[in-house]
Amino acid sequence: MTSESQKFFVSGQVKELGYELPEGNLLIEPVGKNTLPAICFGMKEIEKRSGSSVAGVFSSDHILDRSAMKTIAGAESLASGYLVAFGIVPESPHTGYGYLKPAEPIGKGYRVSEFMEKPALEEAKKYVKEGYLWNSGMFLFDTAVFSRELRTHVPAVFEAFEGSDDVREIYNNMPSVSVDYGLMEKSGSVAVVKLNEKWSDLGNFDAMYDEFGKDESGNVVYGCDHSFINAAGNLVYSKPDKLVSLIDVKNMVIVDTPDALLVCPRSSSQKVREIVNELKNKNDERFSLHQTVYRPWGSYTILESAERHKIKNITVLPEKRLSLQLHHHRSEHWVIVKGMARVQIDGDEEFYLRPGESTFIRAGTRHRLSNPGKLPLEIIEVQLGDSVAEDDIVRFDDEYGRV
Repeated sequence: MTSESQKFFVSGQVKELGYELPEGNLLIEPVGKNTLPAICFGMKEIEKRSGSSVAGVFSSDHILDRSAMKTIAGAESLASGYLVAFGIVPESPHTGYGYLKPAEPIGKGYRVSEFMEKPALEEAKKYVKEGYLWNSGMFLFDTAVFSRELRTHVPAVFEAFEGSDDVREIYNNMPSVSVDYGLMEKSGSVAVVKLNEKWSDLGNFDAMYDEFGKDESGNVVYGCDHSFINAAGNLVYSKPDKLVSLIDVKNMVIVDTPDALLVCPRSSSQKVREIVNELKNKNDERFSLHQTVYRPWGSYTILESAERHKIKNITVLPEKRLSLQLHHHRSEHWVIVKGMARVQIDGDEEFYLRPGESTFIRAGTRHRLSNPGKLPLEIIEVQLGDSVAEDDIVRFDDEYGRV
């Protein structure tokens, strides 16, 4: 389950991991409405395809080991009568997680008597002392039980999905509500299974720091060269062959990407979301777009960008092609780096380019780039014009349904 802006990013990452994700298994929300509508969308689709089923709900950024997955799978029988949550046995008081309180035992779990929001530190200490669990945000739901409880406690969401098969229409009539607030905290049929195994939600850079190997001074360095003097407990990320030097710096996060630089204490890394919200409020596309952008035909990485020019490194997967398109405000110069390109101009002219060869596409000209070969095609594209924005594109023919 993801959004329109992230779908090719997700499918690209799955391919990088060596898996094939069937297109129908990637569900796209037309707009974000918090976690309950997203989960409901997925549960309804599973029920439609497979009938009554038990489904696991996992966030994309969690780390679990095999023993934790066995514990989760072992809760399947409990899900036949309850909405099953998974509670992490706390290692220490933590203000970044919600908490839930287990009551009397039920099968392999416990009935949940109370949900608590993210607490202040003193409250967190009290919760740990009293045996509360961290709310992991992972669940095991039987489609029938989920539907029953949804109809009872969140009829607006239930009726929106029952009343239409049009996802956009459904979401237009949908309240924005979390699964905890909307359903779990209201239902009397909620159980929790304790997870005492390896787990991390990677919710911030401090959590990522805990997952990486460290040098003798407790520094985590990823992707770059480094030279440190009296530096300890830092997380450093930058690009290959770039030298990062730290002097008398402790317990900091330094993340250097092509389009952004973050420097903050590790203890403050949760505040990154405030920066993201600020960018979103300013309509700054960097809150959602990365330098490398995935598309159904491959990907591109922005190497340089200015008001009147942009340089991209474009990779087209074997036997894939871009849409037949034109741009009103920019021209494009293509230089082939690797593989063979088939270029179509104005729908009639067609020719092939090999490494070292190039072509020029004038503004207003219909064109299409294809990779007819069995190996990836790599090109450098230089865009020049009054506007080099991504929305300056008119598609005439597109096999991915984007016309």
